[in-house]
Amino acid sequence: METLGQLALKSADAYPGKIAVKDASRSFTYREFIGRAKALAAYFNDLGFKKGDRIGILMSNRLEHIELDIAVALAGMVKVPLNYRLHPKEHQYMIDDAGLSILIGEQLLIDAVEMEVPVLYIDQPYETVLEQFEGKSFFEKVAEDDLFAIMYTSGTTGNPKGVMLSHRNMIAGALSLAQVCEVDYEDIVGHVAPLTHGSNFLSHVSWLYGLTQIVYSKFEPEEFLDHLAADKVSILFLVPTMVNLMIQHPSFDASKLATVKSINMAGSPIAASKLQEALEKAGNIFVETYGQVEAPMCITMMPRNEIRHRLDSCGRIGVFVDVKIVDDENKEVPHGEVGEIIAKGSLVMKGYWNNKKATNETLRDGWLHTGDLGWRDEQGFVHIVDRKKDVIISGGVNIYPREVEEVLNLHKGVKETCVIGVPDDKWGECVVAFVVPNGKEDVTVEQLIGLCKDNLASFKKPKEIFLVEELPKSSYGKILKREMKQQHVEVSK
Repeated sequence: METLGQLALKSADAYPGKIAVKDASRSFTYREFIGRAKALAAYFNDLGFKKGDRIGILMSNRLEHIELDIAVALAGMVKVPLNYRLHPKEHQYMIDDAGLSILIGEQLLIDAVEMEVPVLYIDQPYETVLEQFEGKSFFEKVAEDDLFAIMYTSGTTGNPKGVMLSHRNMIAGALSLAQVCEVDYEDIVGHVAPLTHGSNFLSHVSWLYGLTQIVYSKFEPEEFLDHLAADKVSILFLVPTMVNLMIQHPSFDASKLATVKSINMAGSPIAASKLQEALEKAGNIFVETYGQVEAPMCITMMPRNEIRHRLDSCGRIGVFVDVKIVDDENKEVPHGEVGEIIAKGSLVMKGYWNNKKATNETLRDGWLHTGDLGWRDEQGFVHIVDRKKDVIISGGVNIYPREVEEVLNLHKGVKETCVIGVPDDKWGECVVAFVVPNGKEDVTVEQLIGLCKDNLASFKKPKEIFLVEELPKSSYGKILKREMKQQHVEVSK
């Protein structure tokens, strides 16, 4: 393997006149784009920044994310992408924890944060720097295992942790994505999911193949489908929430997906019934990957030709990782038995930034302990059961929330669900479900109870079912179960 900077330079050399990236108002060839990245690297060097210094990025979806990736890689520095949807106090924690040398982004977002860090505002100040350093460049000696990014976890419990990812980690993820998405040299990549997170990994895939990337500023299902058709996008990353919103939109038109080869779904599980609906309406264009920030995207991979036959699996083990499923004593369990998924290999992070304790707890003998429970079938396909911390223990028996959610999602009037465990004086915990109707068919609590009665053992059935307008989600689209538990406390008073 090489480094991300080298990959980008090779693409620029091979396809100098090809469009590298565009948005609604701008378009740059590979020659122009790599020139901008080189100028930024020269600017960082002029400021006296050294190899390993951290550069924060705080902006909405913009093409500058992509050129800053290249600049950081060339300069041997470390990018720290900050999710613009987070609260300024959350940004402040990450900025302080990472020890940034500079923060680059949108003024409105940056000025909301209390900090003493040099800043470069996007738009005119940023473009002025590019003009000043036009034609200049700077290259640092960078190795595969050097740090490229610190990406913060979503912080569902406690403060977020800074995941340290090397050039090797990123390239392993890119090569894996290229395989499962069936990428070729004519593809066009669309970015509408956050470039601070999952969609960014498709940028690195693009450098492998010299692809054109198109950056969209927002996701509105009907308008977005129009853009895909007009721009002839063929490769996408979407979280399942986006897929559901797109597929269930009243004006959904599958013909607008005619050029789309593969939509990689990742970030959270998708119910089998919702995946089946997506396949029926949109066609065989979905692939699925399972991973974590700590092992980006591709611990497992489910290709297009398999997904419709295995709706409840997240695929086979990826090419740059070894996987075991182990019990509480860290012993590997037989096929078909549930245990914790652990992973090791080029995909797995170097550790957590400034957090040796968490690193030692999560990385043991080189194995990443994911905290996810699952099992593996005889054909090698992995099936995610649930998060280890979310398992409901009722009367001494384990109940996996996802199993109950799958049943509730069978109702044609259900948009999405969330199942949690709450304290119960008799059983220790009991099952409670929150259900969001989709408005297409009437849905009642009685109907949902009947579904559970027909499909689940008695002890797994929800004690309570609440119909709600929406579920609280993180900025990455993950359902916040801790908030659901707090909501239950409030309604139970």
